[in-house]
Amino acid sequence: MDADAWDRRYAGTDLVWSAEPNRFVAAELADLPAGRVLDLGAGEGRNALWLAARGWRATAVDFSAVAIDKGRTLAAALRLDVEWIVADVVHGYRPEPDSFDLVLIAYLHLPPDATATVLGNAAGAVAPGGTLLVVGHDLTNLRDGTGGPQDPERLYTPELITGHLDGWYLDRAGRARRPVQTDTGTRDAIDTVVRARKPAPPA
Repeated sequence: MDADAWDRRYAGTDLVWSAEPNRFVAAELADLPAGRVLDLGAGEGRNALWLAARGWRATAVDFSAVAIDKGRTLAAALRLDVEWIVADVVHGYRPEPDSFDLVLIAYLHLPPDATATVLGNAAGAVAPGGTLLVVGHDLTNLRDGTGGPQDPERLYTPELITGHLDGWYLDRAGRARRPVQTDTGTRDAIDTVVRARKPAPPA
């Protein structure tokens, strides 16, 4: 969907996503010392807000102005300081290189060329010694899971993500199951979760 379609979706309800952070974001990042974080494709900002509440200096970027406005309103209500940016993370937004202690991509599913662009920009934005966390619907979710995009070209695998991180230290690179309530009961969705650290340059 384009920005206008997402604007309409975000405008149609209080929150499209939960106000709580994604479970894997919370699990993987809870113990990291706070620093500067960039959330790409942030939507309404649930992950950026959670990180800001933990002391992170958060920047949230999304191409939906409606989503960003909702995030900004939530931040004001919670008295949290987040930098909100309306921008297309594929074609418009270019983060400053080597400038974030953490870069987050959560459930940003794009065509292959766009995914490569975003991953390249995200990796470049991580400061030496910093962390990149990528979470999204896994390719095996089509057959063995539930929900998520149905276009296999837009889905993740651990190998797809780590293929853009040559030389990085991999703290986690695999698949994880996430319980989801459906009309027929609880089913597991299957996600890719990759957490990696950017190597520092040689002394």
